[in-house]
Amino acid sequence: MGRSYFVEEAVGQYLSDLSTKLKPYVTGLLIGQCSPQRDYVIWAVRTPPKEEQKEDNTPSKLASIDEEWITTHASQVSRMLPGGLVVLGVFIIASPELSKDSQNALRKLIFSVEKSLTKRRLWKPAEEEISDRAALQICSATKKVVCRTYDVQDPRSSAKPADWKYQSGLSASWLALDCTVNVNIHIPLLATSPNHDLEKNTKNGLNRWSKQIEDSVFLINGQIKDDDTELLEGQKKLRGNTQSSTQFSDVKVLTQLSQGSSRRSTATVQVCSGSINLKGAVKCRAYIHNNKPKVKEAIQALKRDIINTLSDRCEILFEDLIINEGPHKKNFEREYHVLPQRLFVPVAGSSVMLSDYKFGDEADAEIQERFVEMLDQSVQAEDIHIAEEINTVFTSSLDFHAVDICPITDNVDDTQQKQVTKATLLLKLQQNMGVVIAAAVAVFASIFSFNYFSD
Repeated sequence: MGRSYFVEEAVGQYLSDLSTKLKPYVTGLLIGQCSPQRDYVIWAVRTPPKEEQKEDNTPSKLASIDEEWITTHASQVSRMLPGGLVVLGVFIIASPELSKDSQNALRKLIFSVEKSLTKRRLWKPAEEEISDRAALQICSATKKVVCRTYDVQDPRSSAKPADWKYQSGLSASWLALDCTVNVNIHIPLLATSPNHDLEKNTKNGLNRWSKQIEDSVFLINGQIKDDDTELLEGQKKLRGNTQSSTQFSDVKVLTQLSQGSSRRSTATVQVCSGSINLKGAVKCRAYIHNNKPKVKEAIQALKRDIINTLSDRCEILFEDLIINEGPHKKNFEREYHVLPQRLFVPVAGSSVMLSDYKFGDEADAEIQERFVEMLDQSVQAEDIHIAEEINTVFTSSLDFHAVDICPITDNVDDTQQKQVTKATLLLKLQQNMGVVIAAAVAVFASIFSFNYFSD
């Protein structure tokens, strides 16, 4: 039996509108969420036309589809998705004469898009991860919809049939998990390295940091919950899907100070000639469907958002430097930069918000233009909500002694760092309070018993 895709009704209307406007074919991405029982499609986004195609001169054959352009679009879109949302597949709306070639074109695109997205990830998929991706084919004349899936983990995967079901208000009351993660990452640059490629070194450092996030303890509304319990257990579920409403959960992230003493470790001393420092606070958010979601689904979505948001910001910074100052800026000697801040934008009919990143000198008009180009969504300036008040800074130096290991910015002071540490200790103390009380009771009982029998 194939997978079932529950699709927001607005997606059906969007695809129908595209079929009447664009000829002879149009491609795009399907965005949503995987779950063990079913998949959810909450948005569809057409591939933006290239400059030379904006005069309605789209190539008439599917063989001329620009894979690189589509995969680049998919990478850009994935940055604008909060935790829990992924590119679920691709679609083609084509005229009847192109229908025969559509399925082959879809298969190529699905594997190309997945390969491109996988290269950017700093996390590995779980063993039980859903690896099927949707290939949606729509005939522009008859409006017939054919949905199939391919297993992207298997290069020889053949098409499987899938159900495509529309539903109203599908994501109107999804659940959200919010957290703020304090970042203080120090990445040394080895003196033996002949060329300090800061982009490569930064990615290596983030890779090590991402493993710490994977091993962290997550408190949901102040509690540690078992992975297989329902996220909403003990809470009232919001009902009604006619109006957008979100139920938020506050999450605290406790990173482990060490990896335990079960394995022996050997200290290595290496001569360094420089360092990269990332310091600040990042706002993270994940959304999860409201069909009895498990705690492990929600935590996994949030972990990936934490890792993605910092990695994406560093990528955006390097791209901006290359565009504005040339490729040589990948190897600068001493620099101080503020990473772009995160913002969220609501979407009509859904409780799920889209995400993006903004440099301090960017105008709202630039952000609005990006949403139209990348996601085919009109955004009002008053709906753009900056998520963070504290800037995350990127500092690099090829003179190891010329800059503090943990530089202090105007926005991140010692008092705040002490407050964060104090809050973390209090949370850990709350975790262990039961053990402390139990031990105290046991000691008191033993003393009482000793005195009683002594008398």
